[in-house]
Amino acid sequence: MGKYVILVESGADPTPELVEQYHLHVVPMHVQLGDITKEDGTFPTEEVFECFERTGVLPKTSASSVHDFEVAYDRLHAEYPDSRILYLAYSSVTTSSYQNGVLAAEDRDYVIPVDTMQVSGAQSMVAVLMAKYIEAHPDATDEEVKAQAEKIRGKVHFSFIPGGLRYLKAGGRVKNSAYIAAKILSILPLIEIEDGYLIATKKYRGPKEKIYLKYIKEYDDRWHFDRRLVFPCYGPGMPQSTHDKIQKTLEEMGFREIVWVQTGAVVSSHGGPGAFGLCGIEEEKK
Repeated sequence: MGKYVILVESGADPTPELVEQYHLHVVPMHVQLGDITKEDGTFPTEEVFECFERTGVLPKTSASSVHDFEVAYDRLHAEYPDSRILYLAYSSVTTSSYQNGVLAAEDRDYVIPVDTMQVSGAQSMVAVLMAKYIEAHPDATDEEVKAQAEKIRGKVHFSFIPGGLRYLKAGGRVKNSAYIAAKILSILPLIEIEDGYLIATKKYRGPKEKIYLKYIKEYDDRWHFDRRLVFPCYGPGMPQSTHDKIQKTLEEMGFREIVWVQTGAVVSSHGGPGAFGLCGIEEEKK
C-alpha cells in the first residue's frame, strides 16, 4: 500500500471492480426500511422500491455516523500504519456525513477530509482520478493531494434523469400539481449536481429511451468530456435494450473506458427504478 489510502461512503456507489482496482475503502451510510435500518450497500437496491410499493412510504437514508468513521479510520490505520487516509466525502450539503467524518478525524491527524461536492458515480470518479494521481505522483505532499482533489471535484460533472417522478414527489421534491402535469405530458426533469446540491435544471419530453440518448449528447456538448473515461449511472429496472443503445452511443462518441455504475439505495431513493445519469470530467484545455 502506498502513502495514501482512499475512503468514500457507500453512497458513492463504487463498483466491486473499482474497489479492487483502485484499492478504495468504503464506510456505510444507512437506509431505514420500515422498522428496520440497514447498511447501504449490504442489500439489493430493489428492496427500496419494494418497500415503497408495499407501504407507500419512501425509505429514509441517513449519513455515516461519527462512530462509523471512527471504526473505519482505526481499522485502516491499524492495517496501513504508514499511510494517510484521504477521505473523499459525499456532498456535505446533502447529508451530515462529511461533518461526522471531520469530527471523527479531530484526534486522528493521519486523516485528510475533502468534500467532493458530488454524489454517487461522480464521487467514485473523483476517487478513481485521485487514485491515478497518487500513483503517478508518489512524492506529492498532503497539501498537493488535497489541492488536486479540490481541482478534480470542480471538473467532474454529474446529472441524472429519474425513471419517473413518484420518488421525487414522495421525497417532497416535486409538488403534486407539477407531478400530475408532468405525468400527463410525459415530462422528466434533468437533476444536476451544482455546488453539491441536487437541482432540477431542464425538462425533457417523450419516451425515456429517446430522452436518455438526447440528454447524453447535450450534456457532453455542454461540458466536453474527456474521452478516456465516462461513468453512465443507472438505477435497477433499466431495460437491457436501453442499456445497449446507450453503450453503443457512448462508443460512437469516442469514449474509450465506459464504466457502468448501478446506483445504490441512497441515490435510487430519489431517482426510482430505471433512472439514468452520466458522469464525466471536462477535457483539459490545450
